[in-house]
Amino acid sequence: MNGRPGVVLDASALLAAVLGEPGEVAVREALPVAAISSVNWSEVLQKTIASGSPVEGLRDEFERIGLVIQPFTAEDAALAASLWTRTRTAGLSLADRACLALGARLGLPVLTTDHPWASLDVGVNVRLLR
Repeated sequence: MNGRPGVVLDASALLAAVLGEPGEVAVREALPVAAISSVNWSEVLQKTIASGSPVEGLRDEFERIGLVIQPFTAEDAALAASLWTRTRTAGLSLADRACLALGARLGLPVLTTDHPWASLDVGVNVRLLR
């Protein structure tokens, strides 16, 4: 990636690209300026393994395109915890809230396929892929 990221990817968004699901094209177009939390990267790897697809070389492939895997910081952890009360009725997981926290920290929109996020008022611009 050249310069600052322009978008944060949720695991569901990156999985669309990995597994060839709807939204794949939009994610692939965003990859050169995309970031993902290390928490969500772990989720991508776990779900890729569960699908029976190989994960060898996946990180190198995406980083070569421009994806930046951002560390889950103490500040992200505090924000993710504080988002729990505003997101629990929508059923957001810790990984979901880690993604939103990264979006908030970087001041960037978040791409996801998870429709419940669209109705959330958490101070982050959420963009649905499908």
